[in-house]
Amino acid sequence: MSERWSINADWAELETGSPEERAGFAALGIYAYDACLTAGHDRLLQSIRHSPYLSAYHLAEWLAWNWWRLRWEPHKQSLDWELSHAMASIGGGYIWPNIRIVSDGKSVTLVCKPTAERANTPYRYISDSVSVLPATDFEVGIDLFIEAVLQRLQTRGVAGSNLHEIWRDVIEERQDPALSMHRKLEALLGEDPGEMDEGLLHQFAGNIVATGQTALEEIAANRIPGKAVPDIAHLLELGHARGTVTNPQDRITLHAPTPHDADAAWRVGIRAAQLLRSQENIDPDVAITNDRLVQMYGAPRDILNRSEQALDLSFTLSESDQRQRTVLRSRWDTGRRFELARLLGDSLIHTTEDPMRPATRSDTYRQKMQRAFAAELLSPFQAVDDMLDGDYSMENQQDVAHHFHVSSLTIRTLLVNHNRIDRSELDEADWAHA
Repeated sequence: MSERWSINADWAELETGSPEERAGFAALGIYAYDACLTAGHDRLLQSIRHSPYLSAYHLAEWLAWNWWRLRWEPHKQSLDWELSHAMASIGGGYIWPNIRIVSDGKSVTLVCKPTAERANTPYRYISDSVSVLPATDFEVGIDLFIEAVLQRLQTRGVAGSNLHEIWRDVIEERQDPALSMHRKLEALLGEDPGEMDEGLLHQFAGNIVATGQTALEEIAANRIPGKAVPDIAHLLELGHARGTVTNPQDRITLHAPTPHDADAAWRVGIRAAQLLRSQENIDPDVAITNDRLVQMYGAPRDILNRSEQALDLSFTLSESDQRQRTVLRSRWDTGRRFELARLLGDSLIHTTEDPMRPATRSDTYRQKMQRAFAAELLSPFQAVDDMLDGDYSMENQQDVAHHFHVSSLTIRTLLVNHNRIDRSELDEADWAHA
């Protein structure tokens, strides 16, 4: 079994319902590390229980159908994302735990919150925890649980269920490299398996040579729910025609070994930025000027000029070993500084042969790493914290942001991530643009 999390089923009897539901009725306990995510108050027994009675069949079916999206799709602001990632949406007449499953590609986070106190509700969940699992452990936990449910169905003589068909397809897709790649792209684009227009999917996937596979996946993850599939041809045309020309051989390099990407994204990004500042003898209290930033990136000064392009991402596009073009998204000077710092961090930390390096608004591991690097490079947290000196008022945050020539959002995000202010200080709009 998975060492870090598990879904345990203690089978029970149910007299009504479909054969699948009767066979799959159980006391379900979901555990992550030392936390029981299904702990709650049983109103009838007037006691705390760890395993409420639920439909293991319904949970297995939901996990199987959403497997690709749960495994690869980062957090997005949409009802469709919630239906695919929040257990509370499973339904079927059961009271499900308030657990959201959030992937960044390398790890999967189980965000568990208590359910509200409601009259006549027989079970109220009380666990409040955040558990970060290696993605491989997440896969193992789901595999073991679904196989246990299928074994239970077999034992009870239930064959040919919807779960059997869905899970068979998932296993086949995971074993077929080409089909696996397509399912992954669908998930990153926010689509259910097999539900996306085949022509659109093949057209999008056909850009893999021009962008590189990992770059294409990052662009897919950046798709805004309900919006059109990203137009890669337009991005390529824009990059070649209007991107600022840079020579990657003029870019600064890190002398020390880069942090290992097995660590959390924020740790990798922060550590790389600290190493670079130390290497270049940049005082933590000193803001990096535009001239210093573009020099480190190996770009002309005008790369930070205001953009007139309406884009959802920044990117570099390689034309040869000594020639790249860079396009920055933001129309604001602080935003363009931050994006250039992100692309610098990506080039220092992320090894790839892809022709394109994107910096997007999504919450994949790579994008979180970029943002952590840029924030620490441009506004080192320790210096920010010392300057604020316990006064986290908006006015004081703005003063510090002005000193380091970053946005107020950058300072606010740093304070949230280091537990200086509550996460509620960042609203949904902030997260969408952080």
